[in-house]
Amino acid sequence: ILGLYKGIGSPMMGLTFINAIVFGVHGQAMRMLGRDTPTNQFLAGAAAGAIQSVICCPIELAKTRLQMQGTGEKKREGLRGINRGMVTTFVRETPAFGVYFLAYDVQTRALGCEPNAPYTIPKLLFAGGMSGIVCWISTYPVDVIKSRLQADGVGGVNRYSGIRDCVRQSVQKEGWRVFTRGLTSTLLRAFPVNAAIFATVTLVLTYAQEAEAGAGPATCEPLPPPPHQTQLQPQPQSQVSSF
Repeated sequence: ILGLYKGIGSPMMGLTFINAIVFGVHGQAMRMLGRDTPTNQFLAGAAAGAIQSVICCPIELAKTRLQMQGTGEKKREGLRGINRGMVTTFVRETPAFGVYFLAYDVQTRALGCEPNAPYTIPKLLFAGGMSGIVCWISTYPVDVIKSRLQADGVGGVNRYSGIRDCVRQSVQKEGWRVFTRGLTSTLLRAFPVNAAIFATVTLVLTYAQEAEAGAGPATCEPLPPPPHQTQLQPQPQSQVSSF
């Protein structure tokens, strides 16, 4: 049973830091863009995804290698090995987080996550979960290639010379369905994880803003208006933004 959790240490240590970067960069980018529109949500999310790729790539590489321990000879790759898969990680994360925040914004508009609206928290959970699913569907083929490149060389021999060669060999041997292998389990994980992330971030920021305003968080509801209702205003550095 413990084998199912092999490699869990690396993502556990990095996910908190990564999410802090993602939501922090997204909030700052939205303040710089000025207006809260779906397009700006996408651009701010893409900026956040691009920046966090620098941290995400080594963490996912470590997780992949730990999960494949015992499958072959060990090979020293030096500093360059730490950045294996960096290009594909950047290509995956930049549009993925743009879609991630765009999907959340569109769904909160459609669901009516207004102050005093009924079932606000379930709506946030649903919007966050579906945003995670849309995000993974949009970039999963790139993730397949990234994972294969990061796992390459574990047995002591490199099978792929680069991204194009990895795509070519994968399609030749397994067909186009290779790009959806493992997608079902990924989506089953994505919904609860991202539902919890978005709901938690929204509620924590709500409480923090109420506390700074001197009101104090009396209840979980109502939440502040979602970003698409009002134009973003410049805020002091000590204040956090709402997503």
